[in-house]
Amino acid sequence: MAFRTRIKELRARYDLTQEDLAKKVGVRRETILYLEKGKYNPSLKLAHNIARVLKTTIDDLFIFKDEEENANEFQSYRQ
Repeated sequence: MAFRTRIKELRARYDLTQEDLAKKVGVRRETILYLEKGKYNPSLKLAHNIARVLKTTIDDLFIFKDEEENANEFQSYRQ
């Protein structure tokens, strides 16, 4: 299942660089980069740690494409 993340958006809200976030969650900057580009699936532990640092939930941090498509279909149906 493919997903996109809100990591970059939320990092900006808290004025964190990729390096800052990486240090706070104990990974390399490249890991954050790959997560933001959707090229890496994080472990549940890493996802939880990132969500905690960014003061959000895992559900709000990662948006699965199936969920996006279902939401769009629902909106189209309602109109």
